[in-house]
Amino acid sequence: MSRPYRSVLYIPASRERALEKARELTADAIIFDLEDAVSPEEKVRARDLLAGVLAGASYGARARIVRVNGLETEWGAGDLAAFAEHPGVDAVLVPKVNSPADLDAVAARVKAPLWAMMETAKGCLNAGAIAAHPRLEGMVMGTNDLAKELGARFRADRLPLMSGLGAAVLAAKAEGRAIVDGVFNAFKDEDGLRAECEQGRDMGFDGKTLIHPAQLAIANEVFAPSEEEVALARRQIAAFAEARARGEGVAVVDGRIVENLHVASAEALIGKAEVIAALAV
Repeated sequence: MSRPYRSVLYIPASRERALEKARELTADAIIFDLEDAVSPEEKVRARDLLAGVLAGASYGARARIVRVNGLETEWGAGDLAAFAEHPGVDAVLVPKVNSPADLDAVAARVKAPLWAMMETAKGCLNAGAIAAHPRLEGMVMGTNDLAKELGARFRADRLPLMSGLGAAVLAAKAEGRAIVDGVFNAFKDEDGLRAECEQGRDMGFDGKTLIHPAQLAIANEVFAPSEEEVALARRQIAAFAEARARGEGVAVVDGRIVENLHVASAEALIGKAEVIAALAV
């Protein structure tokens, strides 16, 4: 499989110490944020700082994603110009994508793959068309902004956001795009973070965006296959191979039917585990 996105950490582009520390963190990907995390008076300085850091610093296997300001702002065009062909950028994250046209406007200015922030009602309604954009590589849920636009109240089960979350997951999976869940704001609440990570994993998200390094370990654990899951996957593959050798089309493992589709899922799970294991070497 391609690189994992279990943990995707936001780093304010204006904070030089944070940019340096991020090189040592166990995040699968880093979103270098020029938008919400940077005050208006710091925007230009942050852009210049980030461009310089990414030109010289190594972030190893971590995906380097830059979230730019929207083109409707006074900083958007400058952000895109600074990172249009920057060798230290793996992708550009476009904020508040409402339709494919928002991606078209950015695609015309940069060569890097695009990611889309899914944080508006219109964006979620147009998720299928957005996910199908030829330059799109991934999607990021912006649950705080989405909740604000919907006027939704906070609930631990996130029921008010489920229609938007589900629409985006369906769109991403239909087009083979990566998709990561929104942030969990209470970064000291480990139980709450774990529960929300597990919910996102079970829905089909590839990982979770994070606001603090203390959240990395839980996200990396929850979105990685467990040893038990890997062992079961290997048994399913072996049992199905034995069944086929006997001329049978299905196998039974732990009282459950194993068919072709289960074997494909088992092979994908093992592949993901192997990629993650290689990152730790």
